[in-house]
Amino acid sequence: MPDSPTRPSRIGVIGASTCSDELYHTAYAVGRHVARHGAILVCGGLGGVMEGASKGAFENGGLTVGILPGGDPTSANPYVALPIPTGLGHARNILVVQSSQVIVAIGGKQGTLSEIAIALKLGIPVIGHKTWNIDPAIILAGSLPELIDHLEKTLENP
Repeated sequence: MPDSPTRPSRIGVIGASTCSDELYHTAYAVGRHVARHGAILVCGGLGGVMEGASKGAFENGGLTVGILPGGDPTSANPYVALPIPTGLGHARNILVVQSSQVIVAIGGKQGTLSEIAIALKLGIPVIGHKTWNIDPAIILAGSLPELIDHLEKTLENP
């Protein structure tokens, strides 16, 4: 039996469905970096940070996966190539995290908080920018270059 092909990394980007222009542009830059790294972008598939990251990855040739809270695949933002409708509401947050090898949290509200907590519980690295600082295990980044640097280091040492 031949060796299985190497699978690309799966990077989860989480954050609120509405956000400032600054956080949208940060998410876009992270999505662009994910695509250029050859990784798959996983998110909740809606607007705000999720849309910014999806757009950045999509426009740079990356594969984007949106794990949606509802049952309608058309509710995904236009940059999600693979919408996965779950009908699970907020419980879909577990799937977003479980599908990722690294989580990048940008801003966010209570849903982001729950995803961070799930990632920490599962031992999945969390890199945060302007987000919840609830545990010393969260790798905090004060700027976009710092966030990208932390993401690179995490990808090199899974």
